[in-house]
Amino acid sequence: MNNWLYGLYALILGIVSFFTGEIVTFIMLGFILIALININTTLKKIYKKDDEKKEI
Repeated sequence: MNNWLYGLYALILGIVSFFTGEIVTFIMLGFILIALININTTLKKIYKKDDEKKEI
């Protein structure tokens, strides 16, 4: 998923949370989403680096 899709997803969640009154939940979900994106990016880098070593 691209970064702009993450932004769109966050915007939709923000609008829904505003109308339902769950602002704190939205903020916590945002932190979780950022952490998961960082973990995913790091794992992709490790996998790519490991895959390059196997080819050599």
